Amino acid sequence: MTTITAKLNNEVKKAPVKGMMENVMQQFNSAADHINLHPNIRKILSITNNEIVVHFPVKMDSGEVEIFTGYRVQHNNALGPYKGGLRYHPTVDIDAARALAMWMTWKTSLAGLPYGGGKGGIQLDPSIYSEGELERITRRFTFALADNIGPEHDIPAPDVNTNSQTMAWIADTYMSTRPPAERTANQHVVTGKPDGSGGLEGRDRATGYGVFLNIKFWAKRNNETLLDKKFIVQGFGNVGYWASHFLEKEGAKLVAVQDAFGSVENKNGISVEDLFNYSIANNGSIVSFPEATGMSNENFYGTECDICIPAALGNQITESNAHTIKAKLIAEGANGPTSVEGEKVLLERGITIIPDILCNSGGVVGSYFEWLQNRNGELWQLDEVMAKLDKKMLESFNKVYEYSEREAMDLRTAAFCIAIKRIEKAYIQRGIFP
Repeated sequence: MTTITAKLNNEVKKAPVKGMMENVMQQFNSAADHINLHPNIRKILSITNNEIVVHFPVKMDSGEVEIFTGYRVQHNNALGPYKGGLRYHPTVDIDAARALAMWMTWKTSLAGLPYGGGKGGIQLDPSIYSEGELERITRRFTFALADNIGPEHDIPAPDVNTNSQTMAWIADTYMSTRPPAERTANQHVVTGKPDGSGGLEGRDRATGYGVFLNIKFWAKRNNETLLDKKFIVQGFGNVGYWASHFLEKEGAKLVAVQDAFGSVENKNGISVEDLFNYSIANNGSIVSFPEATGMSNENFYGTECDICIPAALGNQITESNAHTIKAKLIAEGANGPTSVEGEKVLLERGITIIPDILCNSGGVVGSYFEWLQNRNGELWQLDEVMAKLDKKMLESFNKVYEYSEREAMDLRTAAFCIAIKRIEKAYIQRGIFP
């Protein structure tokens, strides 16, 4: 593996992030209005607790020094330590980190986890750096963050263009800065680590598996089967691949895929494993896959299908393309893939959206399991992890679905209401210092 990006995290490189903060605030305010959120608590939750911006130098393979900008936004920790991913992407900036951190707060609350929300990353295109350079960038970023992260304070995880290797570098660097007696006790400063370095079996597939489970739960609620259902996936990285893998096992057919390099389709179905193996052999690209034909990126969302899984970046489904979508179910594998305006169009057309803070929460639930495993000095087997994930995801889905039906609202607003209520309760019970 020469770069972090190629194998598991191909994303749409030029995806816009403009408007993500506006989206999350509109979603928050809509739910806050519905539950009559206390004005003081609304003020607190409308802003972030901390915003860390670091500039740090790294020596490249050429001997030249390059300056990088890294971010870590900590939105809220009323329920526990900040939790959320680190991404390496040209679109990373303070506004994107703010929006993503807020979504993490709602996601961890909805899942019933003892976490708050944080997010961050480095503004760079990792595909142009060697593995050695990425290691030095990661370690230097970790050192620059210093005491702004910690196993009981802020716990990063993989995100766009980062993976288990990235987390291993962060954990090693962080532990190296601790006093000798404390080093092994800080292994859970990050989650999503490799199996041999304190990682959790099954963490690699947890997010995609969670997306699959939510689709399966939705189908059962609507007396439908996944057999022969056609689905399309944007982003054939870790989330897109695993969601497709499990859907295919249920008899569903992958008919179109889009990644950072282009789009392909086959109305008769695309083998998920064949496409994945092809992408590995072609530096992560799905373009020119022999069992499918190329298609324009503009026509991707208009593909005839039953299920659409946006699993790349934010603001991919907007008012400009929402009217072309043929699917009757959108399962959000990415964070914030649907703009507020785009969602309005979809809901008016009767299309159901399983929102990101529910649909892709399998990743943070898996991270929680890993954190507990490290904290307690335990080792969990894969079947045990998957069974726990099944149970946790079903609880969350049922809670949101039933609230949605009871209050006659869409699933996203229902999910936000449940998440915000839990945080409001914590503030009411504890009070505001001083």
